[in-house]
Amino acid sequence: MAQKPEIIGREILPIPDIPSKGKMAMDARKAKFPAIEPLRPPEGAPNVVIVLIDDMGFGAPSVVGGPCDMPAMQQIADDGLLYNRFHTTALCSPSRQALMTGRNHHSAGMGCVAEIATGAPGNDSVRPNSVATIAEMLRLNGYCTGAVGKMHQTPVWEVSMSGPFDRWPTGDGFEMFFGFVGGETNQWAPGLFQGTSSVEPWGTAEEGYHISEDIVDKAIAWIRGTHVMTPDKPFFLYCSFGATHAPHHVPKEYIEKYKGKFDKGWDATRDEILANMKAKGAVPQETDLTARPEGVLPWDELNETQRTVYTRLMECYAAFAEHTDVQVKRLIETLKDLGVYDDTLFIYIAGDNGASAEGGLDGTFNEMLPLNAITVALEDVIPRLDDLGGPRSFNHYPVGWAHAMNTPYQWTKQVASHWGGTRTSTAVSWPNGIKARGEIRQQFHHVIDVVPTILEAAGLPQPYMVNGIAQKPIEGVSMVYSFDDPDAKDSHVTQYFEMFGNRGIYHEGWSAVTKHRTPWITGQVQLPPFHEDEWELYDNTKDWSQAHDLSKEMPDKLRELQELFIIEASKYNVFPLDDRAGERFNPAIAGRPDLPRGRTSMTFFQGMTHLMENTVLNVKNRSHTITAEVEIPEGGATGVIIAQGGRFAGWALYVKDGAVKYCHNFFDLEYFYVGGEEKLPTGKVNIRYHFDFDGGKPGAGGMGTLHVNEKVVAQGRIGRTVPFFFSADEALDVGGDLATPVTDDYPEGVRNKFSGKIKSVRIDLEEDDVSHMEPDELKYHRILAKQ
Repeated sequence: MAQKPEIIGREILPIPDIPSKGKMAMDARKAKFPAIEPLRPPEGAPNVVIVLIDDMGFGAPSVVGGPCDMPAMQQIADDGLLYNRFHTTALCSPSRQALMTGRNHHSAGMGCVAEIATGAPGNDSVRPNSVATIAEMLRLNGYCTGAVGKMHQTPVWEVSMSGPFDRWPTGDGFEMFFGFVGGETNQWAPGLFQGTSSVEPWGTAEEGYHISEDIVDKAIAWIRGTHVMTPDKPFFLYCSFGATHAPHHVPKEYIEKYKGKFDKGWDATRDEILANMKAKGAVPQETDLTARPEGVLPWDELNETQRTVYTRLMECYAAFAEHTDVQVKRLIETLKDLGVYDDTLFIYIAGDNGASAEGGLDGTFNEMLPLNAITVALEDVIPRLDDLGGPRSFNHYPVGWAHAMNTPYQWTKQVASHWGGTRTSTAVSWPNGIKARGEIRQQFHHVIDVVPTILEAAGLPQPYMVNGIAQKPIEGVSMVYSFDDPDAKDSHVTQYFEMFGNRGIYHEGWSAVTKHRTPWITGQVQLPPFHEDEWELYDNTKDWSQAHDLSKEMPDKLRELQELFIIEASKYNVFPLDDRAGERFNPAIAGRPDLPRGRTSMTFFQGMTHLMENTVLNVKNRSHTITAEVEIPEGGATGVIIAQGGRFAGWALYVKDGAVKYCHNFFDLEYFYVGGEEKLPTGKVNIRYHFDFDGGKPGAGGMGTLHVNEKVVAQGRIGRTVPFFFSADEALDVGGDLATPVTDDYPEGVRNKFSGKIKSVRIDLEEDDVSHMEPDELKYHRILAKQ
């Protein structure tokens, strides 16, 4: 542990300048001044690495007895500690905001996710300037700071080339950032940023590209570089994987390793995991397995098709987890090679929430299908089993496997009331700062405890002013007290939980909880008023897994904890509780900025790329016109003029073999084409595509017509259209179709760039009379599946 610093000024960041003491003279030869001393943290301050895995339940990693082989996490635990009562908020962005700030997610403005932010201070998704991040604190104390991977704390209306960028990773205190800004991405073909500038992957899946490998390559290069240039300056690396969030993309050799391992089904797997946990001491011997949730059938009641598809989907997930851990192993080996591993506080958090049930009861080959209320028979997935996990799939496993990965607890991600939504396995090592090796810590902790832990380890005070702004007190507690004392009394004794009305309170070994909403139930759902929610009561000193509800036996104790929840919720900006669906998805009602609000026409220009779906006009469920002013060189042109979405749903206007063509990709199930026959003339050309929507219901078809220089050159029937959502990660691009292609008519990535010149592309909308028909619960499911 670092020595107590000379903390003059360190509670105020940046550290105030102190006038240099020396001897002044007109001639420098006679003047005397001390040498410049670069800013450094206190002597003994460790390097800090946080590895965060996405969407992994407590029971998944092998370190606690789970089926996903993760030896790198095991190494961190063997070199230090395994925490088996570590908690998150139950959802992506809120957990990450809490992790980075040391404040509860509502205190930091991230009560939910930015996509459904409201004007309420606990849910506006805007991190207050009174809530500085640990990256900024460490940077201003002399650390190098870098982040790679998934960053999902930026308000959605700020994710464009217009910024502002003060809540992007570089504005959060990270001097280096490489990764993606959003809830999920295609692991084979991600949309990437270096700092605040969009960049492209170095290759395709066929050429060996995978984002998990790429971000660790970038992290390793950065660590090596900082070590060479400033070996006396510690670094803080935040390595936040998009894995194991859907899509579960992984090289096939990893999937084959798990072939047959899950044929036993999710019920037997849960039994096996719990037995392994008890053998490892990860849970007490008396821990009981909780009941299977509503809608999930016993494995022995499934038919052969269900078992075949569900098993392969789980094999992909386990392989994805192992592949991710292999990348962490490379990071660990780099630290060892540089001789800095022993001086590094390494925090490996296996899950920003519990395992995700957002794949629905059947799982999916293409996640965009259920998010658009499109059902596909499992029999139709059988011919594509070998594609699962590869670049031709966008797969997610079913609820039954998510629940199994949360063994032994109830429920899943989004359900903040129960441990299945919030408890994750966490390993911590620091060979020079922690004497213990391979021990388990059962103290109750939460992601808000990471920031004060780092500050104490580095010998730094919690700042009360950052960048001229008085700071909210840090709300977490340091975990350092538990490093070498397995019997230390818990210091984190009270913690509220809340997400979408699912809520709970933990206090001194007891938990009172109520599940308000089930994540995988979509359609028209009538939620009860909050005051009618049924609460449960658990004595966690005897009932580790929340298996035995005592609410009927101990109503007074339940009432005491319910009152405590109200006190804590009032303290941390939790109110008002908000379970609205339709209203929160409408920016005008919710009270958040909306870049295209009120516009029916937008004009784009060549080179405008990575424009997320919520930042541009919505062409779905309405007649619309796309007009491109282009210049065709001698010999003709080729490539994409404008495209939105990608391989798993989208549309594109492009030139192939000298002729203009339009494609509407209906979820990689059907492709509708217009044009492609008549060659374009050279010189300046006006290309116009008009879609005449049939109307009547979302996703209806219509007639597409292509004009070249005001002449009709092609017409075609678009049989059906994407009703609600093109992509969770792929954007609108002008002059190319980045990431995956909408159609195989042109190659992937930068190779489909338009070879002519584009003066402008304008989109004009007509009336939309049907989008309001989308069920509110589907909107809720669609947004939350991206987190």
